[in-house]
Amino acid sequence: MKAVRMHAHGGPGVLVLEDVPDPVPAAGEVLVAIKAASVNAADWKVRSGISPVPLVFPHILGRDFSGVVETAGPDTDMERGTEVYAVCPPGMEGGYAEKISIGAQYVARKPENLSHVEAAAIGLAALTALVTIEDTLKLKRGEKILIQGGAGGVAGMAIQLAHHLGAEVVTTARAENHAYVRGLGADQVIDYTEEDPAVLVGDCDAAFDTVGGACIAQSFAVLTPGGRAAFIAGGADAPIPPREDVTALRPAVNRSRALMDRVTAYVEAGILRLPEITTMPLSAAVHAHELSEAKHVRGKLVFDIGD
Repeated sequence: MKAVRMHAHGGPGVLVLEDVPDPVPAAGEVLVAIKAASVNAADWKVRSGISPVPLVFPHILGRDFSGVVETAGPDTDMERGTEVYAVCPPGMEGGYAEKISIGAQYVARKPENLSHVEAAAIGLAALTALVTIEDTLKLKRGEKILIQGGAGGVAGMAIQLAHHLGAEVVTTARAENHAYVRGLGADQVIDYTEEDPAVLVGDCDAAFDTVGGACIAQSFAVLTPGGRAAFIAGGADAPIPPREDVTALRPAVNRSRALMDRVTAYVEAGILRLPEITTMPLSAAVHAHELSEAKHVRGKLVFDIGD
């Protein structure tokens, strides 16, 4: 099979498209023929060595994918030909390949109303947003939330979930992305290149930072006393709050079929809509990482691996 592998940490250039042996599923695993896999910020962080995920080289990146079960190993409840999608556990070899062997407990039925490219585009982004908004922040109807980086994949899903739950949603985005994030359900959009949300907003019950850097301090500043903020971009642990009357949280984004089934239910009900998707072939992995690392991707980048 073809796979994009890295033999050491480094810049985008360490990603190489190679011929490698097909994986063989062990007990409890399924072999999936991958049709599409998405590119996430977590990928370039692992590639560069910023993320503290232990790897065995050579390594195949890729957190989420969609495909078709080709072989079901012993002790699995999957059948050959089932269309599935999944999010890989951290450190596991992933979706930048034509095939993957993965524990059946991570694999869920693909939403019936999505293509493989579309399913790959929502996997990790929707899962992260779901765990953050519902399970970590426990956002409630009538509350106000600031979501940093609204045009990104995770933030775009979070905007939709927060809107569905009945919260007032404030987000940050460049001017050219304002219409896009309003279409996702944002009530107020702040152009972070011209305005400081810490100055314009000060009555949020919750904040969700998907960007890091200066957004960390802003996310704390907008909170009312008793507010809580969730962070996914600033390392493995939540930052220490500069105030004693707010709480900092780091979502524990676990992987399981049950969590993916929750995502599927939202997608098939029309509550979670697709992000803007840009497709590329596996051979464009270097360019995909250059775009992702620049942090100006609107929606999601997806490798269309096809048949």
